Amino acid sequence: MNMKSLLSDDVVAVRGVLTDTHPVDLHALGLAGAIDRLALPLRKRGTVVHLEAPHHGMEVDRHSATLLYRAAQELLSNVYKFAQASAVTVRLGCVTHGMSHGVQLKVTDDGGGFDVPAAMVGRHSGMGLRLMRMTVGLAGGEVTIDSSAAAGTCVTVALPLD
Repeated sequence: MNMKSLLSDDVVAVRGVLTDTHPVDLHALGLAGAIDRLALPLRKRGTVVHLEAPHHGMEVDRHSATLLYRAAQELLSNVYKFAQASAVTVRLGCVTHGMSHGVQLKVTDDGGGFDVPAAMVGRHSGMGLRLMRMTVGLAGGEVTIDSSAAAGTCVTVALPLD
């Protein structure tokens, strides 16, 4: 197989993963499996991807699962396009805050990082992150972004389950 064909196959795989907003296999694979599938283009590129799902099989309603899938889609897409990371960790798990329960998605990479405040106000950058933050907020959750050139980026998406 020639290089042009390989690149074309990768572009098709990346486009499919990046535009698949409600995957048909979300129910079959579960949230963790569907998110793991999103990491395929990164793995093909040589990026080491660790998926941690200590509460595999946890009950997450369809709306929350779809929202977390879309958040993972945006975050892994950003890692692929911008971070130049050699390793990414995706952690999906339950969290408890006092009497309330929630689910948390955390995506951490060792890439170059970015200026978070600038991305949140720029006209031509950060739209995906801003839309994700707004959508998660409307669902009663929150998004936390920590990034630096020395430490890479860590984005945490937390949604209530109660």
